Amino acid sequence: MSSTPAATPAAAAYTIEPAHSSAHFKVRHLMIANVRGEFSKVSGTVKFDPSNLTGSSITAEIDVNSINTREPDRDKHLKSADFFDAANYPTIKFQSKKVEADGPEAYKVTGDLTIRGATHEVALYVTGPTPEIKDPWGYTRRGAEAVAKVSRKDFGLSYNPLLETGGVVVGDEIEISLEVELVKTA
Repeated sequence: MSSTPAATPAAAAYTIEPAHSSAHFKVRHLMIANVRGEFSKVSGTVKFDPSNLTGSSITAEIDVNSINTREPDRDKHLKSADFFDAANYPTIKFQSKKVEADGPEAYKVTGDLTIRGATHEVALYVTGPTPEIKDPWGYTRRGAEAVAKVSRKDFGLSYNPLLETGGVVVGDEIEISLEVELVKTA
């Protein structure tokens, strides 16, 4: 009886498919509840080589003007100079520097995150990617999810009136979660 060794997955390149990808965030408001929002316009590229992670990379851009917290006045304020200053800094960018295994089908992606002109190293904890599938239109796709936590003050997002009872209006720690659908290009 003979057995054939399992095929090693090959290196591949993908684009982040904007219509089926998004970036979400969660932040503490008034020190009592979380407010959630999303950026609906995410784009970028992924090179993934599971047998040689040093050959893997991720670049991503988020359109700040695509922010949606389900409250138009809050969205307008978040786009203002008090927060993202979308008129001067219309995109949030991520460029990976290192991809390493972090468990079965999980990766730690370390890279530079740029928000409002300030760049800091962050770690994205990625689950996936899922196995490739062929969609009904003949494209090869897969998905992945990632999470990170950052200090908004590191990126110049320091607007924060004090409350009469003590504390602040907006928490410092931001939890970011990404859900991306990838389309194979090579």
